[in-house]
This record gives sequence, C-alpha cells and structure tokens, in this order.
Amino acid sequence: MERKEIDQKVKDFLVDEFEIDETKILPEARLREDLGIDSLDFVDIVVIVDRTFGFRIVPEELKEVVTLRDFCDYIERKTH
Repeated sequence: MERKEIDQKVKDFLVDEFEIDETKILPEARLREDLGIDSLDFVDIVVIVDRTFGFRIVPEELKEVVTLRDFCDYIERKTH
C-alpha cells in the first residue's frame, strides 16, 4: 500500500469515526493533544486498523507515536 493511500485512509477514519475536523488532520498534529484522541478512542483505532490495514496494533510499539505522521509511519512499517 502506498503512503498516500495510508494517509488518506487514516484521515478518512479520523473524520468519519471520530468526527475530527478535517482541517486539524495535519502530519504534525499530536494525536492526544491536538486531535483529542483518548485511551478509549485507541481501543476503536485498534479495531479500525485491523479491519482497514490487516494487522493488530501492538500497544508497546506505540510508545514513540506522538503525531499523526508517527502513526502513519508505524502503519507503513507494519504493512511493508
């Protein structure tokens, strides 16, 4: 899967599932502070990522994930 496609799918589910304003969805946006994603949202994200990208998120691997760019980088690594 191309990086552009990963970015678009992530953007789509953030808008559709979490009702995040599309203008806030920027690579440097921090997931918790800027996008308002909390621990309950992450439970949903695990399910969405599994369904959309075909792998299970390992919570320990997300310790370094702060921004949307970090999150998309993580998905790209796991899908290649």
